[in-house]
Amino acid sequence: MKALVIYFSRADENYAVGYITKGNTEVIAEYIQELTGADLFKVEPKIPYAKDYNTCIEEAKVRQSTHNAPILNEISDISEYDTIYIGAPIYWGTMPEEMFTALSNLNFNGKNVKVFITHEGSGLANVLNDVKKICTGANVDNNGLAIRGSSVHNSKDIVENWI
Repeated sequence: MKALVIYFSRADENYAVGYITKGNTEVIAEYIQELTGADLFKVEPKIPYAKDYNTCIEEAKVRQSTHNAPILNEISDISEYDTIYIGAPIYWGTMPEEMFTALSNLNFNGKNVKVFITHEGSGLANVLNDVKKICTGANVDNNGLAIRGSSVHNSKDIVENWI
């Protein structure tokens, strides 16, 4: 079974952890890759977010309200994958708008989808419901994984048990 991790992650200033050089969600995505052999696809915004946290979340709010979040590179074909892991931080109750851009034109028919997020108190928020809406035809696992960003470096065992 071949797997793919599609994820969004942001370094710079993060809530509760300060400035980081690698985003929290990317740490989890790399654990999944190491544990499963999955391929990685990082969703990157065409217009980078600000480095400081407060400006970043305001930019995210605007992108979410306008549904305007172009990405640098698109993935157009996921046909060779059986399992798709979808990962992101929580921005205003769901995934960053760039994830919606990345996922919106993919054919998820018959795919197994597993959702993981990083947060600092939101849990899975609305992400599972949003993924079910956008990944039509997929079998979305209701057992999503939510890990606090401040705990990602101590969570490999949790990720392994979830997989």
